[in-house]
Amino acid sequence: MNLKELAEQIRDRFSNQGVKISASEIEQRLHSLVDDFKVPTEEASRSVVAYYSKLNLQQVSASATEVIYSKIKDINTEDKWINVRVRVVQLWEPNSPSIAQVGLLGDETGTIKFTSWSNAKLPILKDGKSYSIRNVVTKSWQGRFSISLNKASEITPLDEEVAVGRAEEEISGTIIDIQSGSGLIKRCPECNRVVVKGHCAEHGTVTGLYDLRIKGVLDDGEVVTDVLFNRELTERLTGMTLAEAKERAMEALDQNVVADAMKAVTIGRYYIVRGNKTPRWLLVTDFTEAPQIKDEDISAVLARAQELL
Repeated sequence: MNLKELAEQIRDRFSNQGVKISASEIEQRLHSLVDDFKVPTEEASRSVVAYYSKLNLQQVSASATEVIYSKIKDINTEDKWINVRVRVVQLWEPNSPSIAQVGLLGDETGTIKFTSWSNAKLPILKDGKSYSIRNVVTKSWQGRFSISLNKASEITPLDEEVAVGRAEEEISGTIIDIQSGSGLIKRCPECNRVVVKGHCAEHGTVTGLYDLRIKGVLDDGEVVTDVLFNRELTERLTGMTLAEAKERAMEALDQNVVADAMKAVTIGRYYIVRGNKTPRWLLVTDFTEAPQIKDEDISAVLARAQELL
């Protein structure tokens, strides 16, 4: 039995109980489980039946269903289908062609990582925009929960802005490295991804918009943390504006001179940094420069950096 026939069978089962469900909606869920998550067909069928049974509604339809939205702070179960109202907090560079987008979504209760898969062919989420996203699946990795957007997911832009509540962390330490991809960069005007040699992974050849960022490494003497500074904070940290960075790059005919200049004024300096923790990055929201540590302590930290890099 193929998935279309199985979907119709499940539809008829609920129809006999007075519950109306679209066969195409059922088939979408089955395809997501079987194709995207490699769930055996029999198990996928049980999962879909259990999903609609738990709704406990007298009548369900794709066009007329009261949507229940989950709060990010309440996401604590793996492989659960939920709906969310969120704002895009941060977009990261996908590390695989199978991933269309990856980043951080937030609501008033917190933030969570999301992954949108290329084969789902979903609309592109834009940085800072708010959306209603239905039919996403919760996942877990090393104790951290995330959500996965798949073929069954439905994305609707919201007119109002979703407020984002964040539990900030504060760390202190010495910047021991400025990583590749820092300095003067270009972003796609459509999706905000970093443009490499005039090419966006999603939109092809584009005219990128200039931006500044620092991807740094902060060492507190025991643990190293990857820290990400946006344009505003990068300008504060380095004293170099976007206009000045562009001027330096044009004079040298080399964008790398900007990152080199940033390294010269940040590496070896001690900072107190606040921000939002993601699986890899601390997304910096504010910072202060702490009193400089002694020369011998700096030498010890830099020696540690050499061991780690």
